[in-house]
Amino acid sequence: MSNEVKAAAQAEAERTFEAFMQWTKRVVYASIFFLLVVMFGCNNGVETGKGKTGSQYNGEQYNPSNIKVEK
Repeated sequence: MSNEVKAAAQAEAERTFEAFMQWTKRVVYASIFFLLVVMFGCNNGVETGKGKTGSQYNGEQYNPSNIKVEK
């Protein structure tokens, strides 16, 4: 092979690799941003504790009334 062909192939490989790395970084950053937005959205508005809204355990709701409990 001639040196011109090798140089052209090397230059094309370097350009292609740089473009690949650039798009890979963009996709990774966009994925991280998307996951952070989803995580914030899923946790937004969730409050716990006394007097707070949100999913709370209700013992009376799950108290079986058809089971005889001996005291």
